[in-house]
Amino acid sequence: MPIPVAAAAPSTGLRRHSLRDDAADVIRAQIVSGELQPGTLYAIGQIAEMLQVSITPIREALLDLAKDGLIETVRNRGFRVRVLTDADLDQILQIRQMLEVGAVRQITAQGRVDDFAVLRDLADRTQQAVFAEDLIGFLANDRQLHLTLLTYLDNPRLVDFVGQLRDQTRLYGLDHLAGTQALLETVREHDELLDAVEAGRTEDAVEVMSRHLKHARGIWAGRAESKSAD
Repeated sequence: MPIPVAAAAPSTGLRRHSLRDDAADVIRAQIVSGELQPGTLYAIGQIAEMLQVSITPIREALLDLAKDGLIETVRNRGFRVRVLTDADLDQILQIRQMLEVGAVRQITAQGRVDDFAVLRDLADRTQQAVFAEDLIGFLANDRQLHLTLLTYLDNPRLVDFVGQLRDQTRLYGLDHLAGTQALLETVREHDELLDAVEAGRTEDAVEVMSRHLKHARGIWAGRAESKSAD
């Protein structure tokens, strides 16, 4: 069920810039989780009512999401979530594997992270969202954790591009995993990843990251998933 923007904004110790940003975060998470269905026409007023805010921040948030290619606006009617095929999603995952696994290898091998406190806090918040069966909070904190880790390469273009790829992913199986041990086990991989990065165990960090990303086209997407990390 959609939830109020104020309740859904990720809590990372940073102040949100505006309701526009908060609304974009919530709508983005609803798109990724499949709560907003591709191809369905949604009225702006309908979304504003669901999120319990005025139309203005919703309209502004939709402009940002349209710029990122997540939605298509329909003049004087509303918007539609863009339809992506399985082939599209497989290609997105392939690119993410190339970028994010390679990034984690470099970050770990070079000891780029000098303060793990923020990353550990985000990992904790992601787990707490799973315990609370809060998929919107889970997706927001999971996104922030992965992108924050990438910032240690000092390459804003990489962070922006990976963020767009993550947002284009569709995790249609997440609603069935809410509150399950299976989801909690995959989320605990964040701690496993951070332990490896902090200890400088490059190959372990690479293996965990590769395995973790595969959930996006495995159990998180409602597919059977091999236990192999290959």
